[in-house]
Amino acid sequence: MSTERNYQYGYSQLKPSLFNADKRVLKAETIIRVCQDFLQCQDLSNLHLLDVGSSNGIIDNHLAKQFGQVSGIDIDEPAMAHAQATFMRDNLEFKYGDAMDISVADNSIDVIVCTQIYEHVPDAKTLFREIHRTLKPGGFCYFSGNNRLMLMEPHYRLPLLSVIPRALAHRYVRLARKADYYHEKHYSWWTLRQLCSQFNIVDYSAKVVAEPEKFAVDYMLTKGSLKWQVARLVSEYARWASPMMWILQKPKEH
Repeated sequence: MSTERNYQYGYSQLKPSLFNADKRVLKAETIIRVCQDFLQCQDLSNLHLLDVGSSNGIIDNHLAKQFGQVSGIDIDEPAMAHAQATFMRDNLEFKYGDAMDISVADNSIDVIVCTQIYEHVPDAKTLFREIHRTLKPGGFCYFSGNNRLMLMEPHYRLPLLSVIPRALAHRYVRLARKADYYHEKHYSWWTLRQLCSQFNIVDYSAKVVAEPEKFAVDYMLTKGSLKWQVARLVSEYARWASPMMWILQKPKEH
């Protein structure tokens, strides 16, 4: 069987959890609060936000309550159809679109959201290059993604799946009867830093873990719990093993 990576079409049909509105709204709220903290400003109404890999629109519908203009793109046609039929606001639009070939002008977007997307696209380097191209100088991307160094791979719930060589990973998912092919391709902290070297990187991972209520992640991390304590130690002292939550800011022109 071919192991060439292409696009994952119709991903929302494979993951019913993407339609969990309560959790998606909480993720949107985290995006809002990190953006507000980074800008040191509560008012986001003058900003145009582009969500690459916007899926079914739940997150963008919530973001549109705060941002002046929100555009969502995805190659998932069923998800785009759902978003267009369900969420209608004057400042919200959804279009079928490719995150590796974004159909907007250079230097035209204030904020880009790229959350849990990089591992799905055929070429993450091209994705980050497009994000950099489309951002205005001084604009930024809210980026979140998993680290290759994970004990439990989140898409298939198989231990060490993302760590082992890909040839073995393909066999692993087939033997576990989870899939015919391991499509997702996660990178290490070091590799992602290299892929994002054209940006100024502000690492929010430790800050968000330290203040879960402030950043609306207390539904996952209860402050004072054992899970929170472990997550805080890892995010502060072993960044290379932590999930990434970064602000990627395009340098201002001189």
